[in-house]
Amino acid sequence: MADFGRGIKSGVAVAAVYLIVSVILELTGLSYQVSVITAAGLGIHLELTYFPFVIYSILGYIIRGIVFGAVFAALYNFLPGNTSVKKGVVLSAFLWILGAVGLIYTTPGWPTSGGHTSMAGITVSLSSIGLALAGIISALAFGALVGAIWNKLREKKVTEVRKGIAALLVGSILGGVLWALGAVAFLIGVVIFGAPVIEEPGPFWWYSVLARSVVFLGLPGWVLTLVAWRKTKRGESGFKWGVAGGVIMAVTGVMLLPGALAIIGGVFSGRKPASESNTAEIGQ
Repeated sequence: MADFGRGIKSGVAVAAVYLIVSVILELTGLSYQVSVITAAGLGIHLELTYFPFVIYSILGYIIRGIVFGAVFAALYNFLPGNTSVKKGVVLSAFLWILGAVGLIYTTPGWPTSGGHTSMAGITVSLSSIGLALAGIISALAFGALVGAIWNKLREKKVTEVRKGIAALLVGSILGGVLWALGAVAFLIGVVIFGAPVIEEPGPFWWYSVLARSVVFLGLPGWVLTLVAWRKTKRGESGFKWGVAGGVIMAVTGVMLLPGALAIIGGVFSGRKPASESNTAEIGQ
């Protein structure tokens, strides 16, 4: 099983560094005067004049650090690279690309409408070349720092299980959280306030469709991923269930990250643990 404690500690530590930098930029005024592009691209802009927004921003940093660290721990053995720093860079680059794909997919009228999004600590902006480059640099730096701190923390002995179970676990948790948030928004907007289920064709029509698809497609995708995780936990292959659930979640766009994790976990869950392979060879 993945060393989630080590990964989460690394992700939160780096998120704290980014938070401190954002506070320094805000207090010195550099986020407005000198480094507007850099601050926006790094995702470290913080408005200190509105207290609730400060709390929201701090929680956002912590949550994104936790998610990045958990994903890093879940995929650590599958990431290319012979050092933790290289693996962190690979993961951050993968998440940035995944975020860019999701942003394009969920943004009506792109590229003229631009837009930005955040995924597991990685800020993605495609509204300009400067913001895109700053975001990529920030993403790579985030991953490299997580990998460096991972090396400094003591490794915890973990039990070997079928490959892919950690990715399926993280994918099912993230998928469940995103579906719940989408379901609550749907309940408040449509059931309580009487908003239309699907907006009429317009600038945000496609995003409205995707947001609603989270409620209706996200649930079966999450259930399939959960089934794949449970089968993998029992030592069975969760390949078909994980891939099917991941594809369904990914189609919604909003659940792209848990969908990708479910697909990765499902694919690798089809491989037997090394201990099983060695036992089979000895028996022969």
